[in-house]
Amino acid sequence: MNNKESNFVSAVVYLHKGETNAYGFLDMMNFVLKENFEKYEIICVDDEVEESVIEDVRRFKSENENTIVSIIRMGFQHGLEAAMNAGIDLSIGDFVFEFDSCFVDYEKELIMSVYYKALEGFDIVAATPPRRQSKLSSRFFYNVYNYFSESDKKLATERFQVISRRAINRVSSYSKTIPYRKAVYASSGLKVYYMDYKPLETLGTGVKFDDEEKENTAIDALVLFTNLAYRVSMLISIVMALFMIAAGAYTVAAYFGTNRPVEGWAPIMGLVAAGFFATFVILTIVIKYLDVLLRLVFKKQKYLISSIEKL
Repeated sequence: MNNKESNFVSAVVYLHKGETNAYGFLDMMNFVLKENFEKYEIICVDDEVEESVIEDVRRFKSENENTIVSIIRMGFQHGLEAAMNAGIDLSIGDFVFEFDSCFVDYEKELIMSVYYKALEGFDIVAATPPRRQSKLSSRFFYNVYNYFSESDKKLATERFQVISRRAINRVSSYSKTIPYRKAVYASSGLKVYYMDYKPLETLGTGVKFDDEEKENTAIDALVLFTNLAYRVSMLISIVMALFMIAAGAYTVAAYFGTNRPVEGWAPIMGLVAAGFFATFVILTIVIKYLDVLLRLVFKKQKYLISSIEKL
């Protein structure tokens, strides 16, 4: 009796520089998908990885001839977000698994647990490791983002996630360019579920991906999906207003007082310096907004693909 799922699923795997576990990861994931789904596809996104990694993918395909495997070769190194968007755009599955790397510190059964949770009505389900395993910088970013975010969905470090086709269509209509997938998913209005899991006792296999552009991605996410910039600029404006009130009161008191200070340049220079500082800070925030809007609105190419190889 065939108890396999009839839904067609896609697995998008990001291959980054320094990847060491491509073959082992594909073999593990293919075992799970083959045992549980009638039809599926695997899409590997080559973001300028070493040729040995691509050879591992081809070796995997030669040993699994019935598995649909595609390799998207990016025109140049795009980074995680743009490369994954290219893989998602190529996918045709009713559900899409997103793997940001081939690092595995979980039992393979977790893949199906996440999928079954999605069948309960959740459009985005993510597997989240314990908070203590995240870097301090990541924990700081998520704390800041969640505090200032206008969405009730709180972001966290994710190992992988599954997205429904409805969520992908919703996100595609949300914006021409998706600068940060997790933030857009959380802001889509669809049901999101974070599934905590207990990591393996071993250190895991493969290499965790460390995006070199994560600082820019973090800043873009804070500007686009939170009110942090507005609240910072408002705070600076309030501080400057209080400073100017105090300076004005001091000026009036000095003018009408009996002891007029001869050297009045100090408070004046302090006021001017503070005013220029606040002006440049606000201008920096405005320029960052304009830069993000320029890239989102006027940049027609979301990414450049060198070739698509169907194995």
